Amino acid sequence: MFTAVLDTSVLWPSLQRDFLLSLAAEGMYRPLWSSAILAELEFHEAAKLIGRGEPEDDARARSVYLVGQMRQAFDDAEVTGWEGLEGTYGLPDPDDEHVVAAAVVGGAGAIVTANLKDFPAERLPGGLQVLPAAEFALNTVSLDPRTAHRAVTMIAARSGIRGPKRSVDEILDLLVNRYGMDEVVDLLRAATNLGTPSQ
Repeated sequence: MFTAVLDTSVLWPSLQRDFLLSLAAEGMYRPLWSSAILAELEFHEAAKLIGRGEPEDDARARSVYLVGQMRQAFDDAEVTGWEGLEGTYGLPDPDDEHVVAAAVVGGAGAIVTANLKDFPAERLPGGLQVLPAAEFALNTVSLDPRTAHRAVTMIAARSGIRGPKRSVDEILDLLVNRYGMDEVVDLLRAATNLGTPSQ
């Protein structure tokens, strides 16, 4: 199974995170992260919620809960033992070294990030790709669009708990409008005409 490190920058946008992790929950790839990535996510998620007017204590509790849920749902995703490689790659931003270190220790084939310039190819170990979320999602969905469509159906089914209730079509529209996943959504919409995925 293909394995990818999900950087904080692609986990911070809520629906994008839900989509990428829902694909993983359907067994379409194996996600990886480090304790450092989760700590960054917890911090930035709380800041986002506070910026939207949520009380600070509530925002921090929600961000802690989010990270706890991720750890529980993907209990083999957190890479350990990466610290010894941190600082060995000469990246433009030393604060990104932990992402590459986790990818190497975890045997990942790709780092999925919004900060492509921070991971120049000449600084990375051979064979490690750096992909934006939309390209990674396209690669993943194209393997089995019907199973990927089931992941979106599950997102729609659990929507409305903390945010607005959304249909599958509304979620697909948001994947295009917020995250530029036009080609991904074309595949997903076409999959609705192919019947249901095999169980």
